[in-house]
Amino acid sequence: MDNINFHRHYSRNTLLRLVALVVVAAALVYWKWDLVNEIYFKDQLTRLGWVINGAIVALFLVGMLRVALSLAGYAREETALLRFVRNLNKRPEDPLKGVPRRSLIAQRYRTLLALHETHTPINQNALASTLVAAESTRSSLAKYINNILILLGVFGTIVSLSIALIGASDVLENAISASGMGMVIHGMSTALSTTITAIVCYVFFGYFYLRLNDAQTNLVSGIEQVTTAHLMPKFQVQTDTVLYEFTGLIRSLQSLVAEMGNTQKSFRETEQHILDTLEQHRDKVARLEAHMGDITRLLRIGFRLRDDE
Repeated sequence: MDNINFHRHYSRNTLLRLVALVVVAAALVYWKWDLVNEIYFKDQLTRLGWVINGAIVALFLVGMLRVALSLAGYAREETALLRFVRNLNKRPEDPLKGVPRRSLIAQRYRTLLALHETHTPINQNALASTLVAAESTRSSLAKYINNILILLGVFGTIVSLSIALIGASDVLENAISASGMGMVIHGMSTALSTTITAIVCYVFFGYFYLRLNDAQTNLVSGIEQVTTAHLMPKFQVQTDTVLYEFTGLIRSLQSLVAEMGNTQKSFRETEQHILDTLEQHRDKVARLEAHMGDITRLLRIGFRLRDDE
């Protein structure tokens, strides 16, 4: 992993930071409970503030639960990726040993293995795009909550100010109206509480939503780097390598053809030499036959033999 730009245990550290901030927030609320009670619960003329603040907090808790679950999943994926790379270095014959079967890196390895066995060209860009599209669905709910969380605070503020305006109209209609003045104060207090709730929840949730996106980017980047550095050279033959090997093969064939040409030339020379030798042999045999005829004729003459003897 030294040659790969990958933050180890990024998601786990984010989860620990989330737990630490929750503990700090709970301690702060406990310490300032009188102030919290004064703003949110004391002397509330209507339940509007509780409803709006409750909706904001409920939406915030749902989003934080989704973020925490996603971070826990990414923490497991990071552990699986680290184990996979360790297996590649120590036991390359079984890189999936101890790696969860449903982890992203295990799925990527099996996909590349299947493409390699079927002799299918591997397009890493398509695989990366598919992975990013699949992982974006994990954070869709968190993204939605992050977008509407502050809008709920604005909605609560507007509704609370409307209540305050209703109370102000009662004050204007009646010279002395305790209920109207109380409604004005209640509306302003509710507007303040909903605004504070929305801002605090949005800041808290927005930070961890960004950390979730960073964890997702870190994991996808790590998988693609491992694919490029370790898996692609194993499962795909590069074009440059093929051309280089093909060029070497052509050079070998050229040298073989040259040797075959030299051998063929040697064969032709040997054949011509054999033909010349045979021609000379025929000439010698013809001359020998002529000499034998002369000798036979001389012997007949010398011994006075007839032609039939």
